[in-house]
Amino acid sequence: MQFNLVAQDKNTKARAGEIFTAHGKIETPIFMPVGTLGAVKAVHMHELKNFINAQIILGNTYHLYLRPGTSIIEKAGGLHKFNSWDRPMLTDSGGFQVHSLASIRKIKEEGVEFRSHIDGSKHFFSPEGVIDIQRKIGADIIMAFDECTPYPCEFTYAKKSMGLTHRWLQRCITRFNETECAYGYEQTLFPIVQGSVYKELRKESAEFITSMNAEGNGIGGLSVGEPDEDMYEMTELVCDILPKDKPRYLMGVGTPANILEGISLGIDMFDCVMPTRNARNGMIFTKQGILNIKNEKWKDDFSPIDEESDCELMRTHTKAFLRHLVHTGEMLGAQISSINNLSLYLWLVTEARKKIIEGTFDIWKKEAIVKLMQRL
Repeated sequence: MQFNLVAQDKNTKARAGEIFTAHGKIETPIFMPVGTLGAVKAVHMHELKNFINAQIILGNTYHLYLRPGTSIIEKAGGLHKFNSWDRPMLTDSGGFQVHSLASIRKIKEEGVEFRSHIDGSKHFFSPEGVIDIQRKIGADIIMAFDECTPYPCEFTYAKKSMGLTHRWLQRCITRFNETECAYGYEQTLFPIVQGSVYKELRKESAEFITSMNAEGNGIGGLSVGEPDEDMYEMTELVCDILPKDKPRYLMGVGTPANILEGISLGIDMFDCVMPTRNARNGMIFTKQGILNIKNEKWKDDFSPIDEESDCELMRTHTKAFLRHLVHTGEMLGAQISSINNLSLYLWLVTEARKKIIEGTFDIWKKEAIVKLMQRL
């Protein structure tokens, strides 16, 4: 993988860059639609390319390991061939799922023993095993196995967890260096900075991760319920330590405002289930603001969903029609809503990139946050 810095904003730490992978180029800052099971919910690959213009999507190691299973993916020739996505992909290691499965998992030095949320069967993830699984999945960027601490979290637990994540990382790197991608192209391993919302721990973790000299770095544990102010403070602290010539990935974040603030602090990559999950529940992100399409006020509103959208579908379909679809549980409602929200998120990072290159990002960001986050 190669990362080039294209431009740096003068008034913030925002930057525009390019990531080159075996499956193509990614222009940063970038948002990655979440395809947990190898597919973005309610959105076809054709739509991801032609309506949303997604440059990279994300899959999840834990979920793909359970279903369809790595043996099926391997027989298909990797996830790219299995799901017919020919652009870059990233896989999360399953560390966040370990966090979310607190009632059915046991963390040890060796790894994590857990029960499947599907059928209760027992499984074990080790750092080495997670690397092996991601080698077979075949994503361009793979994440190191970590423990994602909850919020709130005691300092002593956060410190112990961070140490475990660092030791697991060293095992991940060893395994990564002694293995190869199953499909003949290069993969890149990203470590993950942890440390909860404690400055001392975040600094220590960022310095340790930097010493590993990886081609890119993730920042985890900042989308688990902490206040936005803490997220921004920890992100800024970590970005000031992580190398400037490597991409930085803020995991699981967030709202349009979170993304713009993250970009201003030096983040290059984002992912979050919010645009698709909220879409299925009737929350629609537009350039004018946020609307709850289930509200009665949209029942006879025949104006476009988002008349300023770059996506043709959003200029074609009306609010009244979308409300009808969502209100009646018609599957097309989830599809249109998801395409809309993802289109907005991809427009957001693309526009941010343009403003960074133009040198007007800071002024634009402040105005955009107010507009995008207002309730309609």
